[in-house]
Amino acid sequence: MKKYFLAILFIIVSIGNTAIGEDDLWDNFGDQNTYGQEAVSDEDFQKAIESKKGKKKRDKNIPKGEQFSQSNETNAIINSSKELPILLIPLTLKLSENKIIPIGHYQVEGVKEGNNVYLKLYQAHDVIAKIPANETNDDFNEPTINFVKLLPHGDNHVQIIYGGIDFNAYTVIDIAE
Repeated sequence: MKKYFLAILFIIVSIGNTAIGEDDLWDNFGDQNTYGQEAVSDEDFQKAIESKKGKKKRDKNIPKGEQFSQSNETNAIINSSKELPILLIPLTLKLSENKIIPIGHYQVEGVKEGNNVYLKLYQAHDVIAKIPANETNDDFNEPTINFVKLLPHGDNHVQIIYGGIDFNAYTVIDIAE
């Protein structure tokens, strides 16, 4: 009885598998032109490899016809000057009687306008504050070219130091109560 049951079970399972396996990828097994692809000979393959070996990739940032040489350090300095340093202000600052700088993160840009130096504080693309600053030759012992820091300056004041490629500056601001 067990032999008949196993034989019937085997027939049912094998019939079910053929129904599941119809129209699958194995129907084209062994066909060279599966999905319209053509076989490539060894000779064609070697020609394609040889044609790619002689060509050098050209830097697309360099205009055609011009000789251009720039060191990695110069490129790093140019790219770093495009990125504005970020300053975290953890307390409310008072610029004047009716103007304050709230707590937050600000991108800082140093700007020279005539003989005056200003620090512009940005959030997104909006200028939150334009603070007058004093230009200096002091690099504040900072290891980088572009920097901005908030330092304590007495009990009721803070000092913002700024460094950029063009100039270094500092300003002292009152803490709002």
